[in-house]
Amino acid sequence: MINKQIEPFLLQVQKPGRYVGGEINSVHKDLKDVDVRFAFCFPDTYEIGMSHLGMKILYSQFNEVPHIWCERVFAPWIDMEKIMLENNIPLWGLESGDPITDFEFIGFTLQYELSYTNILQMLKLANIPIRSCDRKGLKQIVAAGGPCACNAEPLADFFDLFFIGEGEEVDLEVIELFRKCRDEGRSREEFLFLCSQIEGVYVPSLYTVEYNDDGTLKAFTPKQGVPAKIHKRIIMELDEVYYPDKFVVPLIEIIHDRVVQEIFRGCIRGCRFCQAGFLNRPVREKSPDTIDKQCHALCRNTGYDEISLSSLSSSDYTQIRELLDRLTQWSLKESVSLSLPSMRVDGFDEKILSKLKTVRKSGLTFAPEAGTQRMRDVINKNVTEEELVNTCSVAFKGGWTAVKLYFMIGLPTETLDDVLGIGDLAQTVVNTYYKNENRQKGKQVKVTISTSAFIPKPFTPFQWEPQTAVEETYEKQKALKNNITSRKIVYNYHDAKVSYLEGVFARGDRRLCAVIEEAVNRGLHFDGWDDCFDFDGWIQVIKDCGLDPDFYVTRRRSFDELLPWDHIDYGVSKSFLLSECKKAYANTPTPNCREKCSGCGAAKYGGGVCFEKHKSMV
Repeated sequence: MINKQIEPFLLQVQKPGRYVGGEINSVHKDLKDVDVRFAFCFPDTYEIGMSHLGMKILYSQFNEVPHIWCERVFAPWIDMEKIMLENNIPLWGLESGDPITDFEFIGFTLQYELSYTNILQMLKLANIPIRSCDRKGLKQIVAAGGPCACNAEPLADFFDLFFIGEGEEVDLEVIELFRKCRDEGRSREEFLFLCSQIEGVYVPSLYTVEYNDDGTLKAFTPKQGVPAKIHKRIIMELDEVYYPDKFVVPLIEIIHDRVVQEIFRGCIRGCRFCQAGFLNRPVREKSPDTIDKQCHALCRNTGYDEISLSSLSSSDYTQIRELLDRLTQWSLKESVSLSLPSMRVDGFDEKILSKLKTVRKSGLTFAPEAGTQRMRDVINKNVTEEELVNTCSVAFKGGWTAVKLYFMIGLPTETLDDVLGIGDLAQTVVNTYYKNENRQKGKQVKVTISTSAFIPKPFTPFQWEPQTAVEETYEKQKALKNNITSRKIVYNYHDAKVSYLEGVFARGDRRLCAVIEEAVNRGLHFDGWDDCFDFDGWIQVIKDCGLDPDFYVTRRRSFDELLPWDHIDYGVSKSFLLSECKKAYANTPTPNCREKCSGCGAAKYGGGVCFEKHKSMV
């Protein structure tokens, strides 16, 4: 239902389709049948939020409960935001058009640190108090989940609770607890205390923080009766977990406009920079039968003609060839193409290639991450130049002429030779194309390399490491660019200033809450967008709040320092991360989880590849 207040202004904004709702498969309910309203807020534009798999899953799951109505809410772009402020139009739910002040839960997904200001701006647009201490009564519970919840401290003052880990079960448990507390006439404080007793729920107001004179954490203390450690929620049986049979089909083009099918969670590899790989351990797979049925249902119910098989490393799915055989039995006849967006260099062969090009060629993207073997050993990538060359050779023989390669700059122990090795590796791939006698005549190869600045993240072996300063990153980018002489190589790189600010919040503490609030008051938001990003403005805000940004970014942490996320347990022990960090200094790789259990701690969940390997060794 179109919000009647914004309807007269739709032709004044860049993309009206962002704000009208009414898409195929969107859910509309009669309010007299609804007991709890949940505003699922994505702190970015419609096109980005509608591409997010987590929103698709939880939106459908919540709405299958008759007494819950979950609606979607996206950050209005600058043009619509201006109209809302000028005309006193509060932020609304896309399905009903109602202001989200009418909702019991306002839930955000935390996917990216530079969306934090959008969260506060959305609360302001909704006329909801920004700080949790200013919200009274058992209503407007502001909650969040997602990967950035692993270090929730920079947002601790704004949220009533955080969901830690996987949300399909714990979210509904909290909603049912809310209904019970409301029926019993309990207070907001009583409800939040009871929430803290649920595994996977972190209530930041129930913990006090003390700092040392040097700014490091001194103590993190739970209030009486509150657990000292918050353990993540995890779902072990993925064949039994909820997955929707339809997605909302957008009215305008979005970033990933296709069926997205999750095939497994976790990763066996242990790349030392990769937060997602450690947060989601252990690896748990769906069966090919379940995946096949879910893919077919989604295509029938949405009309999409492309399926993206989603995971952290699709070629590590143990039954990938059987799965592709199953899918192509019907996808070819129905002109549906398949893509594997997360392919490893060492998991690609001619059979996989033949399945991917049955309908139309999707792009081929690989992530060597580093340009030299020494550097790949440091980060535990466990990929060789020979494997990359062989993989690209297979792709070129199969008719591909373009490959994208992703790398990082600023990794621990990196030298200039390691940086220049990125260009050398790209040139080797170009040379491989011209060695292929079966290449398409008259067509040139295109190798696109992209570099991002390494950002140390919580719950990784590099969580103690310093991040490279902005100017040094610029120097490395320039050196690499100057070292590339072939026109067949395209070099793209991420803005080091954006990465620097991301680094501030990735490992930040509770003192940054005041920084984020002040930044929003000064008009800073949509920080992940080039036309809105104001680096100098941010640095000024941080300094005006009495903090040094380098304290969070370029400072090396000692191994015995209390970290802002040490009270959260994602299943991987701090001692294991520390040992992996030390192995990085020695250029020593660690076998993947299927080769050998390294004792990271995730075997305690009693399932998945980690547990099975661990069991066979004891």
